[in-house]
Amino acid sequence: MYPATARTTAARHLNRVTYQRTEAHRILDEAYHCCLAFVVDGAPRALPTLHVRVDETLYLHGSTASTPLLAARDRKGLAVCVAVTLLDGLVYARAQAHHSANYRSVVVHGTARLVSDPADKRRALDALIDKAAPGRVADSRPPTNRELAQTAVLAVALDEVSVKVRAGDPVDEQADLALPYWAGVLPLRTVADPPRSAAGVTRAVPSYLTAAAPAATAPTYPDTVPKRTP
Repeated sequence: MYPATARTTAARHLNRVTYQRTEAHRILDEAYHCCLAFVVDGAPRALPTLHVRVDETLYLHGSTASTPLLAARDRKGLAVCVAVTLLDGLVYARAQAHHSANYRSVVVHGTARLVSDPADKRRALDALIDKAAPGRVADSRPPTNRELAQTAVLAVALDEVSVKVRAGDPVDEQADLALPYWAGVLPLRTVADPPRSAAGVTRAVPSYLTAAAPAATAPTYPDTVPKRTP
């Protein structure tokens, strides 16, 4: 379990919050992108980027010329908030006020530090490439020294972490249950289409991309949707 802190304690929907380490890891590993939020020169910024988790560290990909990477060069690092969300469905209630979404999300608070050690940087980038397709690192050209110099990696320790999940049917008011409106859930999931070879490529699509993989499914959390009583 991750410890609950002032920054990770929710003010609403407490039944949807968990600090389970395994669930946080599962969501971080399934998601391919995240949103990195920070403040520079008094102005809030939010950038979409790629991430990968290695043990209890979250690595974020970026350019050495980007604002967060430049700010993170400070020896104190850069205070950040990282959010990852998997949207599992749209929830349609009888009442408009109770429309919602089924989702799994992770929020990480911490200090981002620039990964400067070349070996650590390569390991983080290798993990990011292999997350896109296990085995891809061995089946592609490694970066040159110039490419490595142009690429930056931020590291954020997974110390302050919270998970929030909403799953299940809509929650209508008891008085609305007899209304003649459809209510339910439109499930959503991310699926991969068949790979398309780039122009000029003569090699067959690698097996690690064509191998059938089970589609991601949203877990069921019976206790994440509060029940209304008459």
